[in-house]
Amino acid sequence: MGAWTPTRLMALKGKQKIACVAAYDYAMARVLDEAGIHLILVGDSLAMTVLGHQTTLPVTMEDMLRHTAAVARGARNALVVADMPFLSYQVSEEQALMNAGRFIKEAGAGAVKIEGGAARASTVRRLVENGIPVLGHIGLMPQSIRATGGYRVQGRSSGEVQRLVADARALEKAGVFAVVVECVPAAAGARITRSVKIPTIGIGAGPSCDGQILVAHDMLGLYSDVTPHFARRYADLGAKMKQAFAEYRKDVETGRFPGPENVY
Repeated sequence: MGAWTPTRLMALKGKQKIACVAAYDYAMARVLDEAGIHLILVGDSLAMTVLGHQTTLPVTMEDMLRHTAAVARGARNALVVADMPFLSYQVSEEQALMNAGRFIKEAGAGAVKIEGGAARASTVRRLVENGIPVLGHIGLMPQSIRATGGYRVQGRSSGEVQRLVADARALEKAGVFAVVVECVPAAAGARITRSVKIPTIGIGAGPSCDGQILVAHDMLGLYSDVTPHFARRYADLGAKMKQAFAEYRKDVETGRFPGPENVY
């Protein structure tokens, strides 16, 4: 099939659903790529999923660059999108351009993602005009939880839905190739999807979106005590890993490992 690009993904609107996964390392990227996943997002959820923080806010540019580069080395066909972390694009358009450029030039990303609707349109336009593809993000925006009061479903009122539609259209006009729509009622997700000519990528936004995205760790059950309402667990690898490590410990303690086949 060849490599997935923003242009190829845009052409899938209304023709084929887009499968996206958030992942953070070389090994996971290789498996996702071999499975035919269209887009791998190196999300700022790295802060919580891999680094153990309570929110996405502490993750740094250096964290994101390092993990984006690892994913880019593992993905041959999937489009790798780097999430721009908190305060890497909000201060000025010049700052946003410099930091987005680092993801493309240093880390090998194929695009970047920016949270925010109409308020970010000018920044998005600046990046796109300078050859940097941008994935938009509206609805629940984890980088803004201090202002919004936590992780709350967005678009419950008609006024909120109208604002989300306006945000999606503003981002489309600014040049994003697609927009992530997070944690909105299914009806709102459907309306936003109908309102724009670019693909919508839903995460807790219902089945009408043009694509879906989940975090690999949620899909694989790596954290048995955390499963978001919108996620579906496709495997229970956390339990299998725990069992494997426990068996290894017992083998070491009893002297069963290493065995004759494991020594020189």
